Amino acid sequence: MTSDALPLDPANPFARESDLPYGLPDFRVLREEHYLPAVRAGMAQQLAEVEAIATDPTEPTVENTLEALERTGRLLTRAASAFYVQSGAESTPGLQEIEEQLAPELAAHADAIWLDARLHARVEALAARLEADGTALEPDTAWLLDRTRRRFARAGVGLPEADQERLRAINTEITSLDAAFGRLLLAGANAAAVLVTDEAELDGLPQDARDAAAQAATARGHQGAWLLELQLPTQQSVLSSLRDRGLRERVMTASLTRGAGGEHDTRATLLGLVRLRAERARLLGFEHHAAYVAADATAGSSDTVAQMLARLAPAAVANARAEGAELEAALRADHPGATLEPWDWAYYAERVRQERRSLDESALRPYLELEHVIADGVFHAANLLYGLTFSERHDLVGYHPDVRVFEVFDADGSGLGLFLGDWWTRPAKRGGAWMNSFVEQSTLLGDAPVVVNNLNVPKPPPGQPTLLTWDEVITVFHEFGHALHGLLSHVRYPSQSGTNVPRDFVEYPSQVNEMWAWDPQVLRSFAVHHETGEPMPEEWVETLLAARQDGEGFATTEYLAAALLDQAWYRLTPEQVPTDVDDVEPFEAAALEAVGLAYAPVPPRYRTTYFNHVFGSGYSAGYYAYIWSEVLDADTVEWFAENGGLRRENGDTFRTRLLARGGSIDPLRSFADLRGRAPDIAPLLARRGLTGASA
Repeated sequence: MTSDALPLDPANPFARESDLPYGLPDFRVLREEHYLPAVRAGMAQQLAEVEAIATDPTEPTVENTLEALERTGRLLTRAASAFYVQSGAESTPGLQEIEEQLAPELAAHADAIWLDARLHARVEALAARLEADGTALEPDTAWLLDRTRRRFARAGVGLPEADQERLRAINTEITSLDAAFGRLLLAGANAAAVLVTDEAELDGLPQDARDAAAQAATARGHQGAWLLELQLPTQQSVLSSLRDRGLRERVMTASLTRGAGGEHDTRATLLGLVRLRAERARLLGFEHHAAYVAADATAGSSDTVAQMLARLAPAAVANARAEGAELEAALRADHPGATLEPWDWAYYAERVRQERRSLDESALRPYLELEHVIADGVFHAANLLYGLTFSERHDLVGYHPDVRVFEVFDADGSGLGLFLGDWWTRPAKRGGAWMNSFVEQSTLLGDAPVVVNNLNVPKPPPGQPTLLTWDEVITVFHEFGHALHGLLSHVRYPSQSGTNVPRDFVEYPSQVNEMWAWDPQVLRSFAVHHETGEPMPEEWVETLLAARQDGEGFATTEYLAAALLDQAWYRLTPEQVPTDVDDVEPFEAAALEAVGLAYAPVPPRYRTTYFNHVFGSGYSAGYYAYIWSEVLDADTVEWFAENGGLRRENGDTFRTRLLARGGSIDPLRSFADLRGRAPDIAPLLARRGLTGASA
């Protein structure tokens, strides 16, 4: 810890708790230079608080040990939370430099707490006394004690000093490389955006998307041109409408080759991460990093994960090949003798859907305007299910002018928390879509939730509407499901709040919330023409609902390919990790071939070199979580259907038995309390057209 960490200048906004509603950071006065001293002072303060707990001469109790530990780090939490929300969504050079400095310091700080033998001994003494006395703790406190003990063990507190020192070094380097991967990926994605100078090449691209591309080009100094910015996944939304096959190939090639060479090459960074995580797993007694991750999740073991993915893969790729054969026939009608390529898939899938379903994705967009999707879609569904209402707070500001702030009220009119929406893409925003918390709910600390959703929807020129694709509508509902998990949390301990659940459970509530985009009542509420106010034609709604399972072979195959790539990298021992960056692509190809997913027209949803989930965002060896959680989600959708669907009683039950509990008990117990039994995989297999797969 540096000597300048204390004291914190009283003029620093983080020196005191925010006096804004619900503790929203005061971005009116916050500046980049406030973050570094505040986080460092917060680390020093928390270490002093932990020292007091570890050296307390009195007998350890829940209050003076577990709860005292939960109370530590208030300054660090409010400063670091604000910093990481802003640095992910508005990553200026100044914030990147701060992140580079803080990453190793925060890793060392965590190790200083979880490798403290005195603190560990105190927790173990408390557990031993409670067991000897036969004391029955409240379920949330018992779970907190269990998870605290497990966290110490997984941190390596029981290892010899030499191994602990190596762990500290590994953790510091991993944190630095994680941040470096994100910086390289963001810069690489910006550099790989495809510049179009001939408007004729944009034939088929909807006018609103064309206008957004023109604005993006102008913002980068290319007046009179169009810039097609890259989204985080392999597939790019523009590919479904661009008629020019050459431009489609340029866009897909730019996407597929991100991070695979040049100035923004991510390969050395990701190989370093794989090697370090493999070494750490070995030090902690695990065969590999995938085993280390799964042991702390609901899956329990990496073999269980591997078996599930392997069982789903053959049926998924068989479906994808059947879909591909149909698309290739359509392609050859335009280009005789052509072979279906990755850049053709989205375009011809849309073409075939139009012919089969009389449904045109571009024709839907005027009915999928962002304001309506938010107010009359996600907010409306939350009102029908949970009684929530939302009021925009124009007096409160976020970290960027695009951010909007809403106060959330419960059914009885009481204030519940704040929801921030940051929906448009920017060059300084990392790709993808995600949810963060500024403040996590806790009755112990008296905190109400403040959460934010980030998307990367192209921003239209001023005065024009933001029209969405259907996939983007689903993403809006998905991320708001995470927000609801945070907003509806009702727990005592901050470490158990909202989305603080195992990685393979956290996607479950968000995926459940997607169902309401498809609910006819909700869909008819938000799907109205942005100019005329006319509802989407009824036959279009019915066709959209009927087409829900179209393309599931493709969607499941591209997802499984990415999930199995993640597992393949993180099942390596340190000695097995390639040392030459040129071995990355051959390893990827061999891994996909080994599991039968090497189907060229459907590349992985994320290739290794731009797989931010597992090399930059905390999902290492955990990308399987989406389909693992979808087992619970599909089963829960059936529960809603069996109980009458979109009813307030159902929402209240789901809220009470699952969302409100956060991570305060075993999450599978929460699911069993809701469903009355263990999860059943059959609804997932039916949803994804995988009934031929083994359950």
